[in-house]
Amino acid sequence: MNMQNQQIDKSIADLRIDYSQASLSEADTAADPITQFGKWFDEAMRAEVPEANAMSLATVGSNGRPSSRIVLIKQFDEHGFIWFTNFESRKGHDLEEHPYGALLFHWVELERQVRIEGRVEKISDSESDAYFNSRPLRSRLGAIASAQSETIASRELLEAEYAKAEQKFGDNPPRPKHWGGYRLFPDTVEFWQGRRSRLHDRILYTLDADDKWLRQRLQP
Repeated sequence: MNMQNQQIDKSIADLRIDYSQASLSEADTAADPITQFGKWFDEAMRAEVPEANAMSLATVGSNGRPSSRIVLIKQFDEHGFIWFTNFESRKGHDLEEHPYGALLFHWVELERQVRIEGRVEKISDSESDAYFNSRPLRSRLGAIASAQSETIASRELLEAEYAKAEQKFGDNPPRPKHWGGYRLFPDTVEFWQGRRSRLHDRILYTLDADDKWLRQRLQP
């Protein structure tokens, strides 16, 4: 390893923040994690956290190897967390093989993380249609033009596919059957609040056999 790489490694190793903005106790949290998530999400929105709805989605492929990417949550309620994508993408194939996922929200400005795990299912066609038709026109045409995760020889070919979709469908493109929403039904949700000296607060919710939420504190 040369001197420059040693300096880079040392600078990375020295990067650290002593978190001090807030705390999280069992008494601070709601009885169920969806209500608690809604509270934190609202606070992230009010704090103007950039893309507060951005989350990492982790899936597992048929080869047993995990993969992750950033997607945007579009809805959440007592039934779960919804995002939209191409069903024929890598994540779509992963979820077909293993219908479980893990979500991670990281709101750096608030020193908070939320980890969510559970079973994943496609939402209804009517729900996917409603959201698709609410999207900007160019986004709808892009969903038709792109065979997500497939290889393509050039940017020009991709733009040509977009032009073909635009010419064919104009201002009223239909939702392609390969595009729609997924809902993750959570069975595990963890709220993480950064604290001083790395003694972070971690409150874990797990769903028991009677569909009731058990709340526990984890060590950092």
